[in-house]
Amino acid sequence: MRLLHTADWHLGRQFDGRALDDDHAHVLEQVYAVIVAEQPQALIIAGDLFDRAAPSEAAVRLFNDFVQRVVRDTETAIIVIAGNHDSADRIGAMGLLASRNRALVRGPLTAIEVPLILEDEFGPVAISGLPFAYEYAARECFHDTAIAAPVDVLRAQVAAAKEHVPAGARWVIAAHAFVSGAVVGESERSLSRAVGGIETVTVDVFEGAHYVALGHLHREQTVAGAEHICYSGSLLPFAFGEDDHDKGMLLVDLAEHGGIAKRFIPFQLKRRARTIRGTMEAILSEGALNPSQDFLRIVLTDDARAIDPMKRIREFYPNACLLEYEKDIALEAHHPGVARATKLTDPAEVIAEFLQFTRNSPPTDAEQALIAQALHGSAVESREPELEIA
Repeated sequence: MRLLHTADWHLGRQFDGRALDDDHAHVLEQVYAVIVAEQPQALIIAGDLFDRAAPSEAAVRLFNDFVQRVVRDTETAIIVIAGNHDSADRIGAMGLLASRNRALVRGPLTAIEVPLILEDEFGPVAISGLPFAYEYAARECFHDTAIAAPVDVLRAQVAAAKEHVPAGARWVIAAHAFVSGAVVGESERSLSRAVGGIETVTVDVFEGAHYVALGHLHREQTVAGAEHICYSGSLLPFAFGEDDHDKGMLLVDLAEHGGIAKRFIPFQLKRRARTIRGTMEAILSEGALNPSQDFLRIVLTDDARAIDPMKRIREFYPNACLLEYEKDIALEAHHPGVARATKLTDPAEVIAEFLQFTRNSPPTDAEQALIAQALHGSAVESREPELEIA
């Protein structure tokens, strides 16, 4: 059986205040093309379909249009589970519109985890969709006061799902979790509301499953050497720390006895998130030759600070979002969390420190003389007596 594993769509998300609707549409066109070409029997969306519990109209319309095309033009079933960004009730309501043999939509937590059963030439495949839930909701659902961490929630869900897997069926789990041994990125939110709680779950929680399609972490990866437990990663980059890996989807073939073969299919992104480093002159020269719409973090290596650098940079890089100086990054690395404060008792020292900060050099003798002269004149003016009006 062939499956297409995706996760963390985050429809409706923005990058530094810039809408990503066009970027999402560009990628979803590629997902649709792969469904048509590879004909998977199921598309899995392993949580965080939307970026907010109350998604925008544009985000909902984007998803609805995509689903309508898949249902109309293909035989692929769709499995959707709620993630920590989603509204469980909103995701659950989608199930009212879904054909029973074409979709599994899991929003609110339930103690009865009934899988979607699909058939291939080797027999049945049971797909269990385990939506994300916080500890308090799981304690209420499973009537178990001992549930205190995400691992307890998932153990209860897996146990409930296992009861409904037919004997001899191959078993696929879709879940939204942070599994021990996985690489964490910069754009994922906490999965626990317990103070000091442990967020991770261990791979043994999924014992008995032939493939585990995970969501939550935004990097495509296999977990703890278990080739059948995988994150597909997010559709798009959402932070500059994600510029070191490709975004894409996993095409998974499930064999007769549960073995798997998988292939990562990278996306061609409309806009990437990346860092460029260099002098102001070099960055502007490169921009004039090769302007870009990418989301950019600019790191300037100049000693002196430029005046209004982003205005000039955005002439060639309109989506430049962040500007830093290499020397500031180095200073923070050597003195993390230490704020530089200036004593305001001596105005001459304040001016000298300002010049050192802006151009990386102290005032010259001539400049010091000008500063002293200006400060002396200011002091004289401040001592002039006020006119008295009789």
